Amino acid sequence: MLCADLVNVRWKDKTGRGRKCTAILEDISSSGACLQLDAPVPVNTVVRISYPKGQLEGAVRYCVYRDIGYFIGLQFAADSKWSRRQFQPQHMLDLQRLLGRAIRTAGRRISSITVQ
Repeated sequence: MLCADLVNVRWKDKTGRGRKCTAILEDISSSGACLQLDAPVPVNTVVRISYPKGQLEGAVRYCVYRDIGYFIGLQFAADSKWSRRQFQPQHMLDLQRLLGRAIRTAGRRISSITVQ
């Protein structure tokens, strides 16, 4: 799911000091997420995303700088799976649903053309 929402993020740096920031949630799935931050987070760092009803925890799998910030990819822990019922970002775009709708619309248009 592509999305855009602000989330609170926490992790520990190399020295064990707790760090926190607000990040932009770029996309999310049951197995992971992509976040945009102002600072890098090392690969394999455990990161927690807090939301009103709980939290998600995962390990950083990549961290790259792109024009406007650092993008980190999280792989959620086995006991930390995202579901829409738990947490629904404010601005979410379900590409599968959008594609399905476009295919159904195109199918109706084609059917109406061939019937005439």
